[in-house]
Amino acid sequence: MIASVRGTVLEVRLDAAVLEVGGVGLHVIATPATLATLRTGEQGRLWTSLVVREDSLTLYGFADADEREVFEVVQTVSGVGPRLALAMLAVHPPDVLRSAVAGEDLAALQRVPGIGRKGAQRLVLELGEKLGPVRGGAAA
Repeated sequence: MIASVRGTVLEVRLDAAVLEVGGVGLHVIATPATLATLRTGEQGRLWTSLVVREDSLTLYGFADADEREVFEVVQTVSGVGPRLALAMLAVHPPDVLRSAVAGEDLAALQRVPGIGRKGAQRLVLELGEKLGPVRGGAAA
């Protein structure tokens, strides 16, 4: 697993950034909020999760280790892949997701594009206590 990357930011796009690490440009997909913290030409650091598929190796980046952990845990729910997990973090910070799941707030979960009522119910049922308690951010 590639746990984090640090290097010069070569490019920031709408959905990804390219960081030069050891002479290699790594394409890292991230949320808009995470990408907003990066500046072209400056040093950047992202916590990462490498998703291996039969036809691809995709690197997802996060502002902190907590976001990465939530990204990996929500993918344990049937029907939730990396794109939907990233969309969840683009809409809600980790503590808001924890609060929504713990409080069975289906409306908050349904604000994520691609999650309907049944999907929100499945998230609440399958995640249960897996996300853990709210860690200190403001829950909305």
